[in-house]
Amino acid sequence: MAKGISRRMAIGAASALAGAASLPAGVWAATPVTPANLRIEWLTAPLGIDTRRPRFRWEITAPEGARDVMPGISRVIVASSEAALRRRQGDVWDSGLQKGRLDTQPKTPLKLASHTPYYWAVVTDGQWSETASFVTGIIDPSTWQGKWIAAKADPAPGTHVRGQNMVLTPPEETILPIFRTDFDAGKVVRAVVSVTGLGHFELTVNGKPVTDSLLNPGWTEYDRTIYYTTYDVTKLLNNGGNRLGVWLGNGMYNAERVKGRKTKFSHSYGKPKFSLHLSLFMADGSVKQVVSDKSWQVSEGPILFSSIFGGEDVDARRERSGWDTVADTATDGWRAALEVPAPKGRLRAQPIPPVRQHQRFETVTITEPKPGVFIYDLGQNFAGRPELIVRGPAGASVKLTPCEVVDEQGLARQKSFNAGGEKGTVEYNYTLAGRGDERFVPRFNYHGFRFLQVEGAAPKGRAGIGQAEVLSLSGQFCYTDLPEAGRFACSDPLFGRIHRLIERAVLSNAYSVLTDCPHREKLGWLEQNHLNALTVFYNRDAVTMYEKLVHDINDTQKADGMVPGIAPEYMQFLKPDGSDQDARNSPEWGGAVALAAWAAYRQYGDPQLLADGYPAMRRYADYLASRADGHIVDFGLGDWYDVAPNGKLGPSQLTSRALSGTATYIQVLDTLGKVATVLKRPAAEIADAGRRHATVRDAFNARFYKADVGSYDRDSQTANAMPLALGIVPKGQEQRVLAALVKAVRDSQNGVTAGDVGFHYVVRALMMYGRDDVLFDMLSVTDRPSYGYQLAKGATALTEAWNADWNKSLNHFMLGHGEGWLYGGIGGIHVDFADAEGRVITVAPKPVGSLTSADVAHTTVFGEVRSRWIREGQRIEMEVDIPPGAKARIIVPGVKVAQLIGSGHHRFTGAVA
Repeated sequence: MAKGISRRMAIGAASALAGAASLPAGVWAATPVTPANLRIEWLTAPLGIDTRRPRFRWEITAPEGARDVMPGISRVIVASSEAALRRRQGDVWDSGLQKGRLDTQPKTPLKLASHTPYYWAVVTDGQWSETASFVTGIIDPSTWQGKWIAAKADPAPGTHVRGQNMVLTPPEETILPIFRTDFDAGKVVRAVVSVTGLGHFELTVNGKPVTDSLLNPGWTEYDRTIYYTTYDVTKLLNNGGNRLGVWLGNGMYNAERVKGRKTKFSHSYGKPKFSLHLSLFMADGSVKQVVSDKSWQVSEGPILFSSIFGGEDVDARRERSGWDTVADTATDGWRAALEVPAPKGRLRAQPIPPVRQHQRFETVTITEPKPGVFIYDLGQNFAGRPELIVRGPAGASVKLTPCEVVDEQGLARQKSFNAGGEKGTVEYNYTLAGRGDERFVPRFNYHGFRFLQVEGAAPKGRAGIGQAEVLSLSGQFCYTDLPEAGRFACSDPLFGRIHRLIERAVLSNAYSVLTDCPHREKLGWLEQNHLNALTVFYNRDAVTMYEKLVHDINDTQKADGMVPGIAPEYMQFLKPDGSDQDARNSPEWGGAVALAAWAAYRQYGDPQLLADGYPAMRRYADYLASRADGHIVDFGLGDWYDVAPNGKLGPSQLTSRALSGTATYIQVLDTLGKVATVLKRPAAEIADAGRRHATVRDAFNARFYKADVGSYDRDSQTANAMPLALGIVPKGQEQRVLAALVKAVRDSQNGVTAGDVGFHYVVRALMMYGRDDVLFDMLSVTDRPSYGYQLAKGATALTEAWNADWNKSLNHFMLGHGEGWLYGGIGGIHVDFADAEGRVITVAPKPVGSLTSADVAHTTVFGEVRSRWIREGQRIEMEVDIPPGAKARIIVPGVKVAQLIGSGHHRFTGAVA
């Protein structure tokens, strides 16, 4: 019998599973609860599960007004059919009874078949959940039958440094291929397809797309990992003949250098290619396979050029109407596809939600700064795709040039993209087919922009005879389909605008990696993944992104333990002599190997990502030790983009890079010990991490702490904040260092001088030591570098530089650390699974400054936590909602003793001085 479950409980649970109508009194909790929001591998009803030991998770709901509700006795059953599940028969798996859990995982592998649906449910305290389901992908990669096919063979690999191929690709080589094949279905009961295409693909069945998502599969280190996606296509099949069609795009897999077009890097893993495995489950019980092989046909499609950086060009006259349906019997221009060697990477089911369009921005204004050149303002800087509806004669060409800002003449300016002129432009070119209203949306490109410059066509009602006419031009705001996890509102409109500024940048950079910017680089710079973890988590449920991040880092880490600044490492930032540039190897970036995973564990409580990342964490700690001199680490970028009086932007100017580098090293060692403890590693490993941490901490203080004045290094905001936030200030000296930090803020008239790295620790330190009043003042600034200054300059997404320099990116989330205070300070909501039991959730709002109210909500793994308060004079009325299954520590303003409460709606009264 399971530990903690009495015989009486077991009998009651067994009766419930047997469908008993009544149970002995006292078996279940006093308040009936119902399992809800069932997820497997953190996903809802996913297609493509490829593990035999999936993780099952759920929440519980309770009647309105219920309090102190905790999970009781639960059981998960997994069945091969809905009928079996209705009979409460777990013929695939039965978890057995478990007490007080909201998650479970099989201890041994389940007997799962590929391309097969399974059904599951949870019973908690006698109440059954709704039925949930999942569909497997290819469980055993060795059974994948699809061949890799392409239009052309891969060229011989070059000898260039990755990302720095200087060879130009000629125009005839940039045309993208399309593929098709026919098959007879017969009496199909179910049809499931798994497919991967590199760099990206779109699959159609009888001319209909299998998904509304885009840019599949997600970006990976292709020599190590390749994702595939899975779809149920049963409803798209005909009883007789059927046709599959495939479009291929370059993505990050084949980044070509083309004259006149922008590219951040140039490197090819090979020519576009794909592999497909379709399973047809027949009425007679047999299974047929349709796979990619040399029997497929290939042709050149209408996409003449497509670059993840430089845009996309389409000639609609080349489109073959109905080419991917059986109605098209034309064979001209088609040839046999080429079977090519499989890429090096291991096939894995894509573990993150897909990228989708979530919002549309319509044109706000149209100007004509130059005859025949029109600027369409969509009113918002965002990441996504233009959508053009145009009418005109065949052969007419429309050019769209995206940009974040316009220049003094009102024309498109791409300097914030690091594009234009000799660096090449970002543009979309569409040649009309002359078939009435035509729609153009790039298939394999997205970009960050607010404005679109239009040439070759006039706005509706203004076109001349024979001229193309733009019927509409809008923008699709696209990002990874991560569930919403937060809401923020307060009495100060400025703080609400700051929240939206940050949130817009987070979403614009949430693709299959968390990018720095959606235009200039689109690279997965690692520092923001740990420094801005709370910024991401408060807004979106991003656990899947962080689990993928762990694997991206594992795939990218070098043999000596070094972790490059970006993962996947599509571009190696090397000096001419082959040594690392500071951008490639900086502790504040590489430290994400431990710090990002630990941040995700604290938020979601799942140790799996810690276990997956732990070996890489240890290797990186050893790497830093090998680079240290007297335990001091002095290399890398330091506090990137701090605000120096000279106005220059770049590597740290106000703080020694050895301080931030060594402080990060200390944090990595501290985290290593905590991770080892969670994973129950040998005591010697835990003790070793502790000893190393203490040694480096002491060396750090000996080098940087100035005992005579009670401050660190050069007295910058960053220098004093990092040791405070990390708890490494010599005992008894904390208030002196805090005073130095506050002085550094006040000396800058409450402005921010800390950069990309340091501001995280400024926010953290001031919150830890109760100086929310200082943060209030810092976030209230509007007349010098700050969030408010960016808004005053017209920013609609968080910018790269505190001063909203329009030469830099205007959609960047690396400075978004203030979001942690908006939710965690004003709202007071904190989640930390590393804290003691019963204190995972804390609600401790800080009604500072002129704030009179706030309403903040955050969705945790238990459900939504909500914190509302109103201030009238010195009196605070506070309301807190805690979801069923959770407890929370409540710290009411003006009340010295914290309270531990259960779930439900609670009211409190407090006071503020």
